[in-house]
Amino acid sequence: MEITEVRIKLIDNPDDRLRGFCSVTFDDSFVVRDLKIIEGNSGPFVAMPSRKLTDNCQKCRSKNHLRASFCNNCGTKLQHNRIEHDAGGRAKLYADVAHPVNARCREMIQNRVVEELNRELKLASEPGYKPRYDDDYFDDDPGPVVAQAVPAEPSSEESIPPTPVAEIGARIDSAEKKPYKTHKPPAEAGEQVKSTDEDFGKGVFE
Repeated sequence: MEITEVRIKLIDNPDDRLRGFCSVTFDDSFVVRDLKIIEGNSGPFVAMPSRKLTDNCQKCRSKNHLRASFCNNCGTKLQHNRIEHDAGGRAKLYADVAHPVNARCREMIQNRVVEELNRELKLASEPGYKPRYDDDYFDDDPGPVVAQAVPAEPSSEESIPPTPVAEIGARIDSAEKKPYKTHKPPAEAGEQVKSTDEDFGKGVFE
């Protein structure tokens, strides 16, 4: 097994011990991402990608971080003696997602990443520098996705065909020739209703 590529993303914070993140490709076939490069007392070292360890609440069985004092779900006070410790007395709060199983593989990864870190620092000092860490790894790229326009469904107004202008004019002319009776309040009892010329109008429309 060989390391065929290492990509590094630097962290620009001189006060932080985290120097950057990196990805390691093995045999041009398998990639492990999110390895951390940390500045230690003896120089930079590589920390494997990891996840937080959790345990279950004794009451509702919900998962909580090992350092939590109370359950995030039911609020029950959690026990304090549930954290395991390694041989050196350090609390086990994280578990590696991927890691080498022997010292030889770990040393190979460590040396290659530190070598690439020094090279990346030199490249970062040059104008137009761009990290490759976020670039795509896949060779069988299908190409850009072309969005296809989907015709919109016609609305209720669009489904009604428009009335021709000539037909609208004919309707207006026909309506103007017909008398339009204006509204009159109902006659009271005993009052005689008379029709006058004012009861009719010509082409009154709203």
